[in-house]
Amino acid sequence: MKNDSPARPATGFSYSRPQFEELVDQALAHARKLGATDAAAEASEGCGLSVSVRMGELENVERNRDKSLGVTVYIGKRRGNASTSDFSGAAIQQTVQAAYDIARFTAEDPVAGLPDADDIARPDAQPDLDLFHPWDVTSEQAAELALRCEHAAFATDKRIGNSEGAGVSAQQSHFFSAHTRGFRGGYASSRHSISVAPIAGKGDAMQRDAWYSSMRSHKEMASPEKVGQYAAERALSRLKSRKISTRECPVLFESPLAAGLLGSYVQATSGGALYRRSTFLLDSLGKPLFPDHIDVLEDPFVKRGKGSSPFDEEGVRTQPRKVVDAGRVGGYFLSSYSARKLGMKTTGNAGGSHNLTLTSRLTKPEDDLPAMLRKLGTGLFVIELMGQGVNYVTGDYSRGASGFWVENGEIVYPVQEITIAGNLPEMFSGIQAVGADVYNYGAKTVGSILLGRMKVAGS
Repeated sequence: MKNDSPARPATGFSYSRPQFEELVDQALAHARKLGATDAAAEASEGCGLSVSVRMGELENVERNRDKSLGVTVYIGKRRGNASTSDFSGAAIQQTVQAAYDIARFTAEDPVAGLPDADDIARPDAQPDLDLFHPWDVTSEQAAELALRCEHAAFATDKRIGNSEGAGVSAQQSHFFSAHTRGFRGGYASSRHSISVAPIAGKGDAMQRDAWYSSMRSHKEMASPEKVGQYAAERALSRLKSRKISTRECPVLFESPLAAGLLGSYVQATSGGALYRRSTFLLDSLGKPLFPDHIDVLEDPFVKRGKGSSPFDEEGVRTQPRKVVDAGRVGGYFLSSYSARKLGMKTTGNAGGSHNLTLTSRLTKPEDDLPAMLRKLGTGLFVIELMGQGVNYVTGDYSRGASGFWVENGEIVYPVQEITIAGNLPEMFSGIQAVGADVYNYGAKTVGSILLGRMKVAGS
């Protein structure tokens, strides 16, 4: 199915692509009439269904539907923004007027403005990335799937006696945006998921865990039974957790948590952090940060990718690139505004990164999780992190954690109520291995990551 919305509304939508184009063009025309030097507008619509169950009973059925028209107006170097959910002609004019009035009374910003013309994605260079797969699921069908998922968790072991519930979500949206520098584009996308959070044990010995499957197409999601069983196995594995004494040791991050480390790198090299000088990676372009066996690729054109897009939120074209090459910082994540603040060129990252994959040139196909545990030897295998203890100015890192103590490459017992601490530059440079147990977490794909040494605070 094409990304571009067809002439008639797609499944579940109230508005078609041509209707959105007309609304956006009305807004831009009125902005010009008022005297704006530049303007941008975006019309969007989203709808979906969310169903949750708990302990074999239906809990909630929610349907959502929202729409919005956002308008940005420039008067020279002054910028104003306003939005509305009313698509009537009068409301559009009022919204444009509001944005114009805000711009009139806003201080000038020397770098404010739309993207440069040579950075804009051309209409004929916007590939279909196969992001739209509507799921015509009824609330009854969704509830049945959620109940099957939770039942599978209970059926795994009699020690699974409670649950925080299971849920199924089916969401879809589409948009069209344009601005006076010549950009026009939009597409439809979808995201569906199934999840469950079982509880193992009783009383003070209870342990919970959760798992989910989320894809653009519901046909590619894991089955409810597999999600439920795996979530239950994770919860069961944490029973009889204990504390460990304070020490320094190697730490293996499970692949979903390793994606968080990659996210920390993105945050530290994002344009906003760089021009505000609120990151430990100032002036890091071209400098070594990771070991020379580490690469990070950004690819906006992955079919059905969760971070795929032919252009960023400003209409700037996207392109594949190496943001880490042989351990060296190969690129920042810049919008037009942050790029101008830094005296650089936009990287097409207004709105965030696109489909990042971290790999090691040392990884072999047989480096699955058991192999990574053997590489860890004796140390901590972390499967859950808590808190937001990351200081991006200094790079200091401190998070609550749970996981397993490993000796001679074998899990010995589960651990909880500990804190792991380090410094992100040292953690990045201390990556010894990346597993072949690749997991896609949102728009980031990475295997488990082994760090040579971290501080573990316990009892």
